[in-house]
Amino acid sequence: MRRTIRAALTVSSLLVLAACGSDGVSPAVTVTARATVTATPTAAPTTAAPVVKKRTITKRRAIPFATRRVHDPTLAKGTRNVTTRGVAGVKILTYRVTFTNGVQTSKKLIRRVIIKAPITRVIVIGTKQAPRCDPNYSGACVPIASDVDCAGGSGNGPAYVQGPVRVVGTDIYGLDADGDGIGCDS
Repeated sequence: MRRTIRAALTVSSLLVLAACGSDGVSPAVTVTARATVTATPTAAPTTAAPVVKKRTITKRRAIPFATRRVHDPTLAKGTRNVTTRGVAGVKILTYRVTFTNGVQTSKKLIRRVIIKAPITRVIVIGTKQAPRCDPNYSGACVPIASDVDCAGGSGNGPAYVQGPVRVVGTDIYGLDADGDGIGCDS
């Protein structure tokens, strides 16, 4: 007994015919194209061209002044004097700036002009050692030493003082020979 079962099915514009074989179990499949496929143009995603703008921007900037320190052996040690005040300078910077869709994408310095040069601040620092003077005398510096004599006198030093000097305390070096309160006065 021979039976054939036929079925028709359309899948994606294809006609599929299926039938059972003579044994009733094995399938026999026939595929026939029925539909005509026509291509429809698809719209490609369109992107707007980027908006690029270039601008020239100028900025005014301060130029900081430098500081120079000078050591002076004629000023007492620790003395500091500003001999030249520092003054900041001014420069103008010109840039070429590119904006893409409103966002800055590049910045290039194209010109730099110094309108006013900075002036260097000069500080003078004293390095001279202050003589150590005996506090028992005034009017001239009587050095602190093992012995001090009047300059131009008959003493043998090792230190000398150019007078006159006033004795304000104890005359430990014997500079006031006549006792009038003034030493090295002759």
